[in-house]
Amino acid sequence: MPQYLNRQFLDFEQPIKDLFEQIEQTNKLAEKNQKIDYTATVRQLEEFILTKRKEITEHLIPWQRVQLSRHPDRPYMLKYIQKMTTNFIEFHGDRNFADDKAMIGGFADLDGETVMFIGQQKGHTTKMRQLRNFGMAKPEGYRKALRLMRLAEKFNKPIITFIDTPGAYPGLEGEERGQGEAIARNIFEMVRLKVPVICIIIGEGASGGALGIGVGDRVLMMENTWYTVISPEGCSSILWRSVEKKEVAAEQLKLTSIDMKGFGLVDEIVQEPLGGAHWDYAEAACMLKKAILINLAQIRDIPAQKRIDNRIEKFIKMGFWEDIPVSESSVTVDA
Repeated sequence: MPQYLNRQFLDFEQPIKDLFEQIEQTNKLAEKNQKIDYTATVRQLEEFILTKRKEITEHLIPWQRVQLSRHPDRPYMLKYIQKMTTNFIEFHGDRNFADDKAMIGGFADLDGETVMFIGQQKGHTTKMRQLRNFGMAKPEGYRKALRLMRLAEKFNKPIITFIDTPGAYPGLEGEERGQGEAIARNIFEMVRLKVPVICIIIGEGASGGALGIGVGDRVLMMENTWYTVISPEGCSSILWRSVEKKEVAAEQLKLTSIDMKGFGLVDEIVQEPLGGAHWDYAEAACMLKKAILINLAQIRDIPAQKRIDNRIEKFIKMGFWEDIPVSESSVTVDA
């Protein structure tokens, strides 16, 4: 099968697809006429692909970054675990209701250290997407995540969370089983964890679904991800009664990694391979692993209580506001 046919391309990636098609046509010519050496031509086209990937990366608008975060070929949590760690042992169930397949977690060996990994997992096929509920965890998923965090704390192991969700599951059964309480409980408990906690947005970071595993000593964002209270489509539907304004919503929500870093809501942007993480899983995992190890080294030796105090202070300081002085003459008191 031709190489380019193994990939899925977004609309703004069409120039890259065209170059892949040219390579395929050149390879067919080489098979028909073996007397002519087309190696230089193929190599030149491959260089053009790298150049085009760089151009696309440098001129992305917010909506295009949203699209990249949802790219069908983008690596999910289990792919990063496979590329970064060894001896991953997954744990199941919340010991109360069920095992939520949208939320996974377990211990793994990261450069000789045992670490608890927790995060949302989507699926690359229709069947797996349904099994994983498109990465939308239910209350039992967040309760499983909390159970694993407490397990990691019991054995004094660092916690790494991978955030990639369009939001917590909004269905009736989720509300019946206490979706809001489960997320709020996680936020409350994560602030008080005595072990190092690093949270990473690897894809979509939407609303409480992301916050439920998003409180840590360090919060990182991969380059082509987004993090905000609502999806661009949801925002567009509320404000304009149509999803047609999703690009405008993406721009106004200020949801990109650059925006989040500027607001002080995340600590670091993790770079991706040219064109996005879906182009090279190994390189993307290598970049992410390096960032994790550096941040883990910086917070590991901080005393537990100091880490907790820093964590509380960090999240209390988020956001900004302006106090408007009120003069006595402008205050009206009813008799």
